[in-house]
Amino acid sequence: MAFIHTIPESQAAADVKKMYEENRAEFGYLPNYVKAFSLRPQVMEAWGQFLGTLHRDMDARRYELVTLAAARALESTYCMLAHGSVMLKEICSSEHLTRIAQDYQSADLTPAEVAMMAFAEQIVRDATAITQAHIDALRQHGFTDSEIFDIVTTAAARCFFSKALDALGAEPDKAYLALDENLRQALTVGRPISLDGDNHV
Repeated sequence: MAFIHTIPESQAAADVKKMYEENRAEFGYLPNYVKAFSLRPQVMEAWGQFLGTLHRDMDARRYELVTLAAARALESTYCMLAHGSVMLKEICSSEHLTRIAQDYQSADLTPAEVAMMAFAEQIVRDATAITQAHIDALRQHGFTDSEIFDIVTTAAARCFFSKALDALGAEPDKAYLALDENLRQALTVGRPISLDGDNHV
């Protein structure tokens, strides 16, 4: 369900059909966020290329923690669930992820990771309030200027995607109902999960 009219899968052609087929093959269903971009598939393609560039020079754990912090500050359930699911598969247990989602500052992360996530939240909430002192604090935790740049661009990029999905009315996919209930509740910070459509695994 979205606020705009999207292209039904049965009517998809050319670039939209290709986008739909690739995502159905990857996820086993057609995610709602993909449908939301059906009117401009070239934007989705550009987004994927941009994400690939961000990922290239950034540790996967760091990328996911920054993204989770940004999504939490943006109150983006969709991005919390999507990236929480990645973390669940590749980085941490359901119990640890639940603690991170509820309060990362007391979730047994390293001081550097806590500082990094707090910085990502600040970027989302008010980047104009960031000062040299914030950057110097990250340096004291061992982050290089290149790594700080990566944190900034990853958090800022999340603003585009999370806000686009919420403004278009893209609901988190029904497939996420399969997550552990406590984890699912911790990751649900905005729009509720969709109960419509065929997006289930």
